[in-house]
Amino acid sequence: MPDTQSTTEQPQSGAPMLGDHLAMDLLNTEARADGQLVEFWTNDQDLLLWLARYGISQTATATPADLLSQAKALRALAHQLISQFRAGQPVDYRLLNPYLQAHSTVPYLEQDAEGTLRLSRQSTANSSGALLGPVAEAVAQLLVEGNAALVKQCEHPDCILWFYDRTKAHKRRWCSMALCGNRHKAAQFRTRSGG
Repeated sequence: MPDTQSTTEQPQSGAPMLGDHLAMDLLNTEARADGQLVEFWTNDQDLLLWLARYGISQTATATPADLLSQAKALRALAHQLISQFRAGQPVDYRLLNPYLQAHSTVPYLEQDAEGTLRLSRQSTANSSGALLGPVAEAVAQLLVEGNAALVKQCEHPDCILWFYDRTKAHKRRWCSMALCGNRHKAAQFRTRSGG
């Protein structure tokens, strides 16, 4: 299972990794720029590159035929479930179970770069479920272990990105201070200075 926390590193292209949780970054594969919806998954290659950024890769050379459509369906479901979770509404978790059940793994012992042994899990199939299973598991972990009050959306009115607020005081307001936080500060300055 990949780490559910993403880095704050912004890639040169592709969906932003600003959510501090894999489930949040799943939702952030759709964004808004200049008032237009931006889809970061336009083909299988976009999706495979996004998965690889989280250490999720396929074991065979052939990409499952339904991978992109399954990933977009998982994203839509995650959006629904996480929105319900955040609002304190009942979550129909049963809809996530088929994604979780399609994710068959076996224990796998490996050694990291420092020579330390670690136990991880390796997929037993090359299917959409095998590739999307770790992402579905991150959504499930958020629903089970997460704090709904820490699931937030950027407060900038033109932004739709999500994040899990891991700050000490839990006062994070922006997907990124460098992006939306600075845009907000600049707009406030222009308003105060009459510009």
